[in-house]
Formats: sequence, structure tokens, C-alpha cells
Amino acid sequence: MRAAVVPALGADLEIRDVAVPQPGPGQVLVKIEASGLCHTDIHAARGDWPVKPKIPLIPGHEGVGLVEAVADDVNAALVGTRVALPWLGHACGRCRYCVGGWETYCTSPSYTGYTMDGSYAEYAVGYASHVVPVPAGVTPLDAAPLTCAGVTTYKAVKVAHPQPNETAMVVGVGGLGHLALQYARIFGTTTVAVDVEDAKLDLAKQLGADHVVDGRGDQASALAALGGVDIAVVTVPSPAAMRAAHEALNPNGRLVLVGLPADNRLELPVFETVLKGISVIGSLVGTRNDLADCFALHAHGHTRVIAETRRLEQVNESFAQVLAGQVPARLVFDMS
Repeated sequence: MRAAVVPALGADLEIRDVAVPQPGPGQVLVKIEASGLCHTDIHAARGDWPVKPKIPLIPGHEGVGLVEAVADDVNAALVGTRVALPWLGHACGRCRYCVGGWETYCTSPSYTGYTMDGSYAEYAVGYASHVVPVPAGVTPLDAAPLTCAGVTTYKAVKVAHPQPNETAMVVGVGGLGHLALQYARIFGTTTVAVDVEDAKLDLAKQLGADHVVDGRGDQASALAALGGVDIAVVTVPSPAAMRAAHEALNPNGRLVLVGLPADNRLELPVFETVLKGISVIGSLVGTRNDLADCFALHAHGHTRVIAETRRLEQVNESFAQVLAGQVPARLVFDMS
């Protein structure tokens, strides 16, 4: 099968002809129809994070396709089902985090496209227990970005416990933020979108943002004129943007961090945090149930995915475009 492979950390990906993987115990074989490009794939290929991925590696954790075969211990009725292969490839189901409904913090997880090969290929294997069915009415090209960008931002908004009388701000209207903005609206909040690019601000307006703020101007005054915000979801990896969002929060405000700064550092004022009762929340990604929610919302027409397609052979060019900020929101490799 054709696959994009990371041969060594920091090297360009290579399009190779590799063997079709065989499903092991508890697994299914999926013929990939679409696979989204997430910035995490770039971090994995470059070895940016302290815990390194397997090498060689087939990246990709936004894979969507049809189950073509199953292991002997898996229900054969799954064959023909369209499923998604998310970041959390497998969780133990026994640790206190899994039992408590926080499986994304499992103490012995496997990660698709990181510790196990992912979906930048014509076929991929996943655990039957952790692939998520894609409902009718959600295309593979839409389902792919929802599998990570969607469930990540849905969870980020959800953990802030938004209320209909509150104002939620999304900082960065890109691949993550354009979906976070829509989820904030679905939860009933008044929405504020912040970005530094005209095209992204226009996109926010098209997606129904109640207010848009140009981060290149006097952001603090603009947000103060709106009465401040109660929730700030920061999708960009900018400590300055995180501090500005913190400053805009009302008492009992929640700062939800999704972006990961390159130097792994963020300085915030303790005095204001304590006196205003501000919560600072890190949000990783959602669970299987959260992803099912995202698919259901999309199937009912409540969300819109902004994405462009690419061929798998364009993977290195696509990485460069993402790093240069040259894509409107999300890129998806069309494997059909």
C-alpha cells in the first residue's frame, strides 16, 4: 500500500510502498478515505516533544474510512462501517481516569500516528473499542477534521462549562478556532472572535461570530467595551495571546489553553487570578463520546468544516504551507 512515512526525526516524509497491516487482537483494518493534517503530525515528524514517537512512523490521527477486515475476536458486523481513527488509539479502561470518564488521560494509552502507525496511508489498523462510527450525512472529508480539530475544541469549550448568559472568546480562527467558535455558539454564549488576519476575521463573521476583534489593534480596549469575556479559549501557541486573554476575563472567568508554546512557558499575574477567581484550564482532546457528539452536531447541520484537499504526495508541501500559515483552516488528504 501507499503510505507517507517519517524515516527519521526531522527528515522529509517519504512516499513508500509498504505492506498492508494486519489487524491484531481486538483490532480492525480500515481502508482510509480521508486523513486530516493536524499540527501534531508536524510535531511528531520533527520530534518536537519530550516523548518521541515511534520511528519509522506513519503519521495521521484524523483518519476516516471503511472497515474492511476484523480480527477473529471482533464482531464481523463492523465490516463495511465507516469509522474514524482518533488521536486516542487505545486506553486501558481500568485506571481511575478511564473509569472516571477521562480516558484521554489514561495512564497507559496508545496514540494513533504517534506510538502506533496512523492514517497517512491507504490502510490503517485501529482498536475496535476505540474507533468511532461516522454517521450518515457526515462525509469523510468533513469527518476527518472533526476527528481531532473538532473534538479538541468541543472539549475545550465544554470544560469551561459555558452558560447562555456568558460571553466566550476564541483566540485564533484557524483550523481549531473556526470550530471552537461554532461550538461556543451552540452552547448558547455570545461569541467573540480574535485574530490578526483579515481573512480569518471575515471567516469568523461568516460563521456567525457576534463580535470580531482585530488583535493588531487595541484589543484590550475593544474587549473592555464589550464588557469583557467570561470564557477565553486560546488555540494559538502564543504566550502573549494567552496573557491578553487572561487580562480580558471577568470575575470567575475561565482561560482554556489549547495551543502549546514552543518554549513551554507562560507567565500570568497571580494577584489578578486570585482576586478575580480566574480558572486556568488545560484541555487536551475529547473522548470517544465527545467525538460522537461532534459528529451528531455536524450531521444535524450545526457546524461547518472549512478545509482544502490535498494528495498524499503533497505531504511535505502541505506541512510547509501549514507552518507558513498559508491555509484557511484545515487540510485533508483525499485518499479516495
